[in-house]
Amino acid sequence: MIRDQGLTSKIWRFAVWAVAGLFILNLLAVIAVVIINSFSTRWLGTWLPAGWTTRWYFSAWKEFQLSSVVLVTFQIVFTVTVISGILGVLTAYALARRDFPGKKLIVLLFLLPLLIPPLTYGIPLATVLYQLGLGGTFWGVVLINLVPSFPFVVLVMIPFIEQIDPRIEAAARVFGAGTTSLFIRILLPLLLPGMLAALLLVLVRTIAMFELTFLISGPTTQTLVVSLYYAVFASGVRAAQSIDAMAVIYMITTLFWLVIALQFVNPTQIVARAKQQSSH
Repeated sequence: MIRDQGLTSKIWRFAVWAVAGLFILNLLAVIAVVIINSFSTRWLGTWLPAGWTTRWYFSAWKEFQLSSVVLVTFQIVFTVTVISGILGVLTAYALARRDFPGKKLIVLLFLLPLLIPPLTYGIPLATVLYQLGLGGTFWGVVLINLVPSFPFVVLVMIPFIEQIDPRIEAAARVFGAGTTSLFIRILLPLLLPGMLAALLLVLVRTIAMFELTFLISGPTTQTLVVSLYYAVFASGVRAAQSIDAMAVIYMITTLFWLVIALQFVNPTQIVARAKQQSSH
C-alpha cells in the first residue's frame, strides 16, 4: 500500500513537472521565433532565415513613430507611479497603524481591482471618463491606470509598514519630532526598500497594462503595448519583421524594469507575510 502511494506520488510529480516544462519550452520557442524573425531578411519554410539584418528595428522605429510612443509611455507610467506611490503609502500607513470599524471591508475593496478582470470594471469606467471629456486624453489614461495601481501599492506597503515597531515612532515623538520630520528622518529610510519595490512593480504593470489603456487612449496617448496591438491588427500591409522588432523592443523594456524590481522584492515574501498576518 505504501509502495503504491509512493509510486502514485512520483507519477504525479513527474506529470506536473512535464506539463510545466512543456509550457516553458513552448513559451521560449515563441519568444525565440519573434526575436529571430526580427533579425531575418527572409524566413520562409526553412529552419533558419536566409540572412540577418538589423534594418527592421530602424524601420519599425520610423514607421510606428516609436520615439513619440516611448516618450508618451514613460510620461504616463511616471505619472501613474508617482501618484500611486504618494497616495498608496499614506493609505497603507493608515491601514497598518489604525484599527477601525469596516477596515477589513476597505482592504477587500482594495483587493477587488487586482482580483477581477480589468475589462469587468474597465468598460463602465471608460464610459464615465468619456462622458467627462477625458477619453483619449493623457489624464484619462492616467486615471484609469490608477484604479489597479493604487491598491497594488497599498497592499504591497502594508506588510513593510507593519514590520516597523510603533515604539520607534513613539520615541521620536517624545523627543519632539513632528509629523514631517518623523516621516523624512525615521520612516522614509526604513520604508525605502518597500517603496522602491512597490513603485517599480507598478511601473512594470502600467507598461504592460493593455486592456485599460486600450479602452481610453487616443491617437496621441497610446502606450507601447497599445501601439503594438494597432501595428498588428490595423489595416494596411506591414512587414512581419518590423512588427516583431517592435515586440522585441516592448519585451526588452518590460523585462528591464521587471529585473530591477525583483532586486528589491521577493513576491513570495509578501505572500508569506500576508499568510502570517492572517494566521494571527
